[in-house]
Amino acid sequence: MNYKLVISEKPSVAQSIAKVIGATDRHDGYMEGNGYLVSWCIGHLIELAQPQEYDEKYEKWKKEDLPIIPGKDDWKYIISEATKKQFQVLKDLMKRDDVESIIEATDAGREGELIFRLVYHKAGCKKPFERLWISSMEDKAVKEGFQNLKNGTEYDALYEAALCRERADWIVGINCTRLFSTLYGQTLNVGRVMTPTLAMIVSRENEITGFKPETFYSVQVTVGSIEAVGERIKDKAEALNILDAIKESGKATVVKVATVQKTEKPPSLYDLTSLQRDANKCYGFTAQQTLDYTQSLYEKKLVTYPRTDSRYLTDEMEESTKILSLKMKEKYGYTKNIDINVKQVVNGKKVSDHHAIIPTENVAGSFFADIPIGEQKILGMITARLLSAVGKPCSVMEYHLALSCAGHFFKANARAIVNPGWRDIQNWILGKDTMDAGERDAQTEDPDKNSLVDIIKSHPDIFAEGRSLPIMDPILKEGKTAPAKRYTEDTLLSSMERAGADNTPEEAERKGLGTSATRAGIIEKLIRIGFLERKGDKKTKYLVPTHKGITLITVIPEIIRSPNMTAEWEQKLVKVEHSSMKPDLFMSEIEQMVNGLVQDYESVKDAEALLHPECDSIGICPVCGSKVIEKQKGFFCSNAGCKFALWKNNRFFDSFGKKINRQVAESLLLNGRADLKKCRSVKTGKTFDTTVVLSTNDKGQAQFSLDFEINKK
Repeated sequence: MNYKLVISEKPSVAQSIAKVIGATDRHDGYMEGNGYLVSWCIGHLIELAQPQEYDEKYEKWKKEDLPIIPGKDDWKYIISEATKKQFQVLKDLMKRDDVESIIEATDAGREGELIFRLVYHKAGCKKPFERLWISSMEDKAVKEGFQNLKNGTEYDALYEAALCRERADWIVGINCTRLFSTLYGQTLNVGRVMTPTLAMIVSRENEITGFKPETFYSVQVTVGSIEAVGERIKDKAEALNILDAIKESGKATVVKVATVQKTEKPPSLYDLTSLQRDANKCYGFTAQQTLDYTQSLYEKKLVTYPRTDSRYLTDEMEESTKILSLKMKEKYGYTKNIDINVKQVVNGKKVSDHHAIIPTENVAGSFFADIPIGEQKILGMITARLLSAVGKPCSVMEYHLALSCAGHFFKANARAIVNPGWRDIQNWILGKDTMDAGERDAQTEDPDKNSLVDIIKSHPDIFAEGRSLPIMDPILKEGKTAPAKRYTEDTLLSSMERAGADNTPEEAERKGLGTSATRAGIIEKLIRIGFLERKGDKKTKYLVPTHKGITLITVIPEIIRSPNMTAEWEQKLVKVEHSSMKPDLFMSEIEQMVNGLVQDYESVKDAEALLHPECDSIGICPVCGSKVIEKQKGFFCSNAGCKFALWKNNRFFDSFGKKINRQVAESLLLNGRADLKKCRSVKTGKTFDTTVVLSTNDKGQAQFSLDFEINKK
C-alpha cells in the first residue's frame, strides 16, 4: 500500500487533520491510516547556523572580520538538540519506499512555507508535494482543502520571499550587532524590524522627557445649568480681564444652537493587528497573549486562521456568513431582531492570503465553561465584531451651543446615541466596560435632566438664537498642556502598521514595520533582551525604553533605525512573493547596505559617558570605604580591586525564601544588619521573623548570619 505523507506545523494541528482524514493509528512521532501518514514539525525545526559554524574565528567578535555574508549557495542550517528526534522521524518517513508524495500542511503563510521547505530540503527529499491551503481548522474546511490541493510549485515564490526575509534578518542582525557591540564595548542587539520599532519608542520618550508644560487659562460660564467654556488664553492678566467683563455684563446672548445627526458605519472585521489592539485596549492583553489565545482557538476549530492582514471575506462566503451570523446571535442570547447585511464585509479584492478572522460554526455547539477565560474574551470580541460588522449603522445626534458675552464666545457640546445599531449587539456580548469614551459620553438611557441634550430636546425655546440669558458663577479655570502619551501595545501596533506609509505606494499590499504575524514577537524580544520594559497598572501598561535601549538608538545610524527603510524592504519582500522582483536583487541590496555601513560608520563622539553613566551610590563598602553601586545582578563595590559584593540571588537568602533587594542592601551597608519578616524555611516550611547580620571574611567577601535575639529585643 502506498501512502501520502502529511506534514503540519504543530502536533495539535496534525491530530485535527488526522482525525478528519482517518489516520487514527498512533505511532512514535506520527499517525497512520486510510492511506495517509500524518506527522508534524515543532515550529522551526531547521535554523540558520551561527557565524562560528562557517569559521571558528567568528567565535570572537572582531570588527575587522565584518561583514559576514555567506555566498548564495553557502548558507548553513542546523537542527537544534530539542528537535532532532522529530526531524529524524520526518526524514525517515520521507524516505520510506511506500511514501509516494508529500502534502504540505504547515500554516498557510510565508513562515509556514519556510518551515516545511527547510525540512524538505534538509532531509534531501525529492518526492513531489502538494499544498494544503486553508483558513479554518473546521472539519468541513479541512475536507474541502484536501479535495482542492495545489501543486507545491505554485508557492515557490512565497518560499523565496520567506528565505529572503530570514537571510536578510540574519545579515543585518549579525553584522550590525557585532559592529556596534565591538565599537562600544557592550552587547547592542540590532534587528531589521526590531531597531526601527525601538527607535519610535525612544523618540516618543525623548518628546516626553523634553516637554515643558505651558499654563493656559479659560473662562467658564454657567447659563441655565449649562456650563460653557471660552477659548484658551496664555496670559493670565488677559483672562482675568475677560472674567471681570463677563461679571460686569451678567448676560449672554445665544449665538447659535444646532443639532447635527451623524452616522457611524459598522466596523470592519478583525485582522490580527486590529484584534491585538482592541484586546490590549479592552483587557490589557499583550499582543503575544492575544496571538496565543487566538491560535489556541484556531486549533480548537473555534475561529479561522489568525495570522491574517485582511479585514474582509471572499465573495463565495456570503451565504455561509449569513447563516453563521444567525447562529452566533442565538449562541450569545441576543434576542432583538437584527438586519444582517453580509455585503458590507465581503470584498474578494481586499483579501490577500487569508480572509478576516471570524468565529466558526463550531462555536454554536461549544461549552464556554471548557474554554479558558482569556480565550473566552477573545472569542467574544471576534464574535461581537462579526455581528457588528454585518449590522446597521449607529445613529448619533450632536448638540452644539454657542454664546456671546462682552465680545467673547463660549461653547458647549454634547452628543447622544439615537439608534445604537451595531453598537447594541457589541455591548451585549462584551459589556459596557469595553465601550470607548466617545460612546460612553453619548449614552442617554438615564440622561441628566439638566443636560444640554435634555434641555434642547425638551425645551428648545430656552436656548433660542438671539435670546439673552443671565450668567451665573463665571470662573477662571487653569490648566497645563500635556506631553504625548507613552506607547501602549495598542498604540505601538498602530504606529508599526502605519510606519513609512507616506512613502509607500497606495497599491502596495502591506505597509509598515513587520507583518501581523511578526509584530507581537518583535515587542516581546525587545522586552526580553532588555531594551524595553512594561510599566503601569494591570489594565494599562506602557512600553518604556530602558537606558540600554535609549543608548542603542543614540548610536545607531539613520539607515538602520528608520521605519521608512524597513517598510520599503517589506514591500520588496511582497514583490518577491509575487514574482515581480528577483530574490537575488533583493539580497544584493541588503548586502550592499551592510557593506557600506561596516566600511563607513564612525563612532559617535562622547558616547562613553552615555554608555557607562555614573551610577548612584546606595552605601559605603565596609571593606575599602568606596561607593557601593547597583548593577543588574547585585550591589558591588565601585573599587575594581575590591571583592565586596551583595548578590541579588544569594544561596544564604534563598534558604529562607528571600532575595537581597535595594532596601535590604541599603540597610546592611548602613546598619550592618537587616530585619526580615515572614521568612520561610526551605527545609521545614515554617515561617519566622529574623535579622540578617553582615560581616566580611579576610578576602573582603560578604558573609551572613541570622540573629533571632535582636528581633526579640
